[in-house]
Amino acid sequence: MKHVSALKLALVVVVATLFGCSQMPTQSSWTALVDGASGLENFDRVGDANWRAEDGAIVADQAKVASYLVSKNSYTDFQIKAEFWADHTTNSGVFLRLSDRKNVTAANSYEVNIYDQRPDPNFGTGAIVDIAKVVPMPKAGGKWNTFVITAKGSRLIVELNGVQTVDVQDSKFSSGPIALQFGNGPKDAPGGVIKWRKVQISAL
Repeated sequence: MKHVSALKLALVVVVATLFGCSQMPTQSSWTALVDGASGLENFDRVGDANWRAEDGAIVADQAKVASYLVSKNSYTDFQIKAEFWADHTTNSGVFLRLSDRKNVTAANSYEVNIYDQRPDPNFGTGAIVDIAKVVPMPKAGGKWNTFVITAKGSRLIVELNGVQTVDVQDSKFSSGPIALQFGNGPKDAPGGVIKWRKVQISAL
């Protein structure tokens, strides 16, 4: 009986492992939206930021209004890996399931924030603005960082540098483009370069 129970347990573990692996993207399933200094062709520009290829990344550091790179394709269930470098004053982020590609806001999408100096730090770096707080807020300024963002149905998970900052259920937005932000507008905090070195996406 003990032998049979052990065998059953082993089968359960194997099935659970295989099921878990089937939910994760394989290496061949990733699509590169930004790969070093290339990738601007995968986005439409909203705003006037000076997006350019520089030093192995896509970079912006000047704008009169908040500006965005909006993906040409839309996505429903997906995982994103994004490597970015932000200044301490940078106001940026990754917007998910955008419902109006010409008007990017936290009210019509999910904004995974990059903003170490946000006046309300509850929704600063690592949070989803107005949806999921992060306490304490991690700091991203002055170094390379990696976001892993998962959107599966109504479940949204954010990891920053291997540490989970958000795991929340919300069903406001189900599908749409993603957008990368340079938020240096007249109503935003001044300064703050943003660099995107690698952005990959995989359907789930």
